[in-house]
Formats: sequence, C-alpha cells, structure tokens
Amino acid sequence: MTPPDATDAYQKGFDAQLVRRILHYVRPYLPLVIGGVLLALLISLASPLFALLQRHAIDAYLSPLAQGRATSRDVLLNGLTVTALAYMGLKVLEFALQYGFTLAIGYLGQNVLRDIRADVFSKLQRLHLAFFDQNPVGRLITRVTSDVDAINQFITGGLVSLIQSTFIIVVYVVIMLSVNWRLALISFTVLPVLFFATNFFRTKLRDAFRETRTQQAIVNSKLNENITGMLTVQLFGRQRRSALDFNLSNRALLSANENSVHWFSLFMPTVAVLGQVAVALILYFAARQILGVDASGAVTGAITVGTLFAFVQLSQQLFQPIQDLADVFNNLQAAMASSERIFGVLDTEEAIQDKPGARTLPDFEGRVAFEGVWFAYDQTVTRETPDTDDRWILRGIDLHIQPGESVALVGATGAGKTSVTALVSRFYDVQRGAVKVDGTDVRDLQQYDLRKHVGVVLQDVFLFAGTIESNLTLNNPGIPHERVVEACRYVGVHDYILSLDHGYQTEVQERGATLSTGQKQLLAFARALIQNPDILLVLDEATANVDTETEMRIQAALEKVMRGRTSIIIAHRLSTIEHCDRIVVMRKGRVVEQGSHRELLDKGGYYARLHRLQYAQADAAD
Repeated sequence: MTPPDATDAYQKGFDAQLVRRILHYVRPYLPLVIGGVLLALLISLASPLFALLQRHAIDAYLSPLAQGRATSRDVLLNGLTVTALAYMGLKVLEFALQYGFTLAIGYLGQNVLRDIRADVFSKLQRLHLAFFDQNPVGRLITRVTSDVDAINQFITGGLVSLIQSTFIIVVYVVIMLSVNWRLALISFTVLPVLFFATNFFRTKLRDAFRETRTQQAIVNSKLNENITGMLTVQLFGRQRRSALDFNLSNRALLSANENSVHWFSLFMPTVAVLGQVAVALILYFAARQILGVDASGAVTGAITVGTLFAFVQLSQQLFQPIQDLADVFNNLQAAMASSERIFGVLDTEEAIQDKPGARTLPDFEGRVAFEGVWFAYDQTVTRETPDTDDRWILRGIDLHIQPGESVALVGATGAGKTSVTALVSRFYDVQRGAVKVDGTDVRDLQQYDLRKHVGVVLQDVFLFAGTIESNLTLNNPGIPHERVVEACRYVGVHDYILSLDHGYQTEVQERGATLSTGQKQLLAFARALIQNPDILLVLDEATANVDTETEMRIQAALEKVMRGRTSIIIAHRLSTIEHCDRIVVMRKGRVVEQGSHRELLDKGGYYARLHRLQYAQADAAD
C-alpha cells in the first residue's frame, strides 16, 4: 500500500510568500473581491441595527404602553408598527446583501479553484515521465482535488471572513461602548478567557482533524487497492485477511474521529457558557441600575429595559465572529500546507522541454541513430558518474536504423530494450551520447512534432472513458471515420466492433473492463495505425496476451503496416520477430549481437542460446 503523504500532517504557519502567490490567482477577479468585501462590510454594519431597533421599540413604545403613560395608545401602536416595518425592511436588505455576498464569494472561489486546478493539470501534462516514476498517482490526484479545495476554502471562508469578522467585532465594540460604556466593559471581561479557550481548543481540534485526514487517506488507499485488486483478493482467498487489515485502519479512523468529536463537544459548550456568563454579568449590573428608582418612580440609573435587551443581543452576537476567527485560522493553516504542496508541483523543473528555436522535421524519413548512449532513470546520475555504477541502464549503445527498416530488440528482462524505445520519443534524456532522428538530436526537436511521427503499442493497454471510436481517434475530430474503419479492418477487430450494440459508438467501461485482453490489444494496434506514424514502436511484447489465431492476425496486419515504415519491436517470444530485417540482441544494457534471424542462429551466440531455451520450454510444455 502506498503510504499517505507525509506532508499531509505538516504543520505550516503563516507564509507571506505563499499568500502572495494565492492572491495572484485572485487578482483577475478583483471586481468580485471588491464587491464581496463591500457587501461583507455592509452586512457587518446592518447586523447590530436589529438590536438597536429592538431597544428603540422597547424604550419608546412598549415600556410607555405597559406602564400606561399619558402618551396616546394609537401613537404608541403606530410607532411599533413603523419600527416593525423598518425591522422587516432591514431584514430584506440583509437578505439581499447576503445573497449578493454569497454569489460574489462563491464565483470568486470557484473561478480561482478552476484556474489553479487547470494550471496544476497543465503542469502535470508537461512534466517528464521520471516525475511520475517518483510520485504516486494518488498523491498527485490529492494535489488537484483536496489541496486545491483547501485553498478555495481559505479564499471563500478565510480571507473575506477574516475581514468581515474583524469589522463586525469593531462595529459591535464601538456600538456597545457608545450605548453604555460601563456595561460594555463588563461584558468585555469575558473576552480574554474566550480568547485563550478558543486558542486552546483550536490547537486541539487542528491536531485532531489532521489525524483524521491522515487516517482517512489510509482507509481510502486500502479501499482503492482492494477494489482494484479484487480479482487477486478472491483468487487467493484473501477476503478475511483483507477485512481484518481494513478493520484495523477503519478503527484507527474511528478513534481519530472520536477524538475530534471529543474536543468539539467541549469547545462549543465552553463558548456557549462563556457567552452566558457575559449575559449574566450584564443582567446583574444592569438590573441593579434599573431597580434604582426614587420615590416619584423616576429611573435614577442610566440603564433602560431596552438598553438591557439590546446589550444581551449585542453581547451574544459579538461572540460569533470571535468563534469564526478560530475557523479562519484553521483554514489559513490548512491552506498554507496545501498551497506549499501545490506550488511544489507547479515549481517542479520541467526536465524535458523544448529548447529555444527547437526544430521540426518537415521531410520526415525515419532514420534513427543511437550514438554512444549512456542512460539511467535515476535523475541523480550524471555524465560524470563512473561506468561501473549499477544504476546505468544503457551502456554505450551504438545503433543505426535505416528508414523503412524493421528492427527487433530481444534480450532478458532488464536488458534495456524498453529504454531504447522510450528515448526515441524523448520521454527521457540521455546522460551521455545522443539519440538522433534523421540526423538531428531529439533534444533539438520540438517534442510534439517528434512524437506525432511515432506510433506506440503497449502491452498494458489503457482505454479512456468514452466510446470505442473516441479511444481510437483520441478525440481528434480531424480523423475521418473511414480511416478508423480501415485500421480496424487491418487488425481484424472491425467485425467484433460491429457485433456490439452500438458499434463504434459503444461506451467503454472503466479501463475497458468488458473487453478481453486480446480485444484491447487489437484496439491498441488500430489506435496506433490510425495516427499513421512514420516510426512504429511496438513495445513490451504487445502480442503476448492474445491467442494464437489473434496473434497471426496481428502479425499479418503488422507486415502490411511495417512496409515503408521504420519499425522497432520488442519481443520475448522469438517466433514473432523472425521476419524482421534485423534483430538486435541486448544484454545488461549493451548490444551484444545483431543480424537477421538466420544469421544469428548460424552464429551460435547468445541469441541462439535464447532460441534453444525458449523452444525447449515450449516442447516441455507440450
């Protein structure tokens, strides 16, 4: 199982440089940012007005009405009606402001999300294959999904909320001090305790949520491995062992979730209790002043019932933005860690890229030459690395293939055959020597122009989601249907496609699950032929997983398409390459023999020994 990314648990503090890079993606949507901030400020200004309206209604109309003062009952009722209408109108305004704010911030976050996701995906498309050799697919998918979403949460629920919550706190503090500074100071005595409690629980919840994410990643990885490998699980009777293994991870996730629930269940009541402590203090000190009346019944204190009611509302509402700030800091911390991982991908050096002024090959001939090529997949290997280093895959390869020549590469596993074909398409760069096509070093050619001349057939066929035809054309609208049909007839898969319910428009399930290995292989041959390549690379024994009849059909088709094309074929079954113009025998990264099938057998060397061993095994199997 691929272990979870260690950086998933990395604690990253505020990083101004990372924030600047995030804000770079926000800059194109500056009108949305300005609109969202203005709306947030207007919402902040409107929020405390409700408590002030309630205070006005109580002191100006309800108290005189209840006390039966001389003021006309109709005047008091009319005043209450006007105040109620103003309250409802303010609510409608708040709804409109909140609606506009949610739309602006939602559009902002989703557009930034799209732009970052597009940049990461585009970057992944340009990165060299060695990068993917070193980074698990699941980790890269997390970069494009979860990590990008963390930045989105920071923008939509972080930056703007930080501005809004800060402004709300300032507005509430100013209003409370202006209404009654004594009661304001009394209610503020709880804030230091609330600050320390929030900071304490924020740290605990952050660690708990981080552990939950780590355990969730482990559970997801095991689910993915067991579902994709279900055939192996059932074939070897591993159901019970897999269930026990999964149960351990599942219980670890349960424990992590219970821990987060534990701290969250303490955090919310603590904040609520502190809020009620503030209310109790206000009630106690305000009531003492309200009850302080003289003999005539006039109020001697400075507190009215309306003021008391408003202060209770304001103090409770003041606690909400303070709680929100704790979430903002959590979002900020998650965004810092996620943005570091995302920008780590975006900053990855593109080891394979076109040189300035890279050439094209307008008159492509198909001549391939390896001149003193030394190559290793390990990126730390350089041209100065000693020849005796075991990391070298190819060691001083000299190989010249003429236009239209068919060459087969044979040898034991690890001899370097696949590496030879990968270098022709420049999926990797050599550390020493040069790979040339039509006399030009592939490093001096445009990658796109080079690769459009090369057709590749792999043993492990990958089919994309879509129809059979879209898989064959790779969604290239410039390829006519007639060419698709012609290629499928060549490889003998046309009749099978027509036997399907929707023919060429039949939907392919995930990884071609409903197709046999041989059928997928035939489709891969057709896909390569449709591109009409000048160099045909048939890699890793592409006919290894088909039956004898299908293999004969493929061989017949290959003989047709190889005419006039430079062809490089990798084979383990020597019977499939006897017709090739030349066979190149490789061993431990070197070319040890080359010649025609008959010449190599007559020579009695390494190839002849491989031939004898293979046919001896075949005879033994019969």
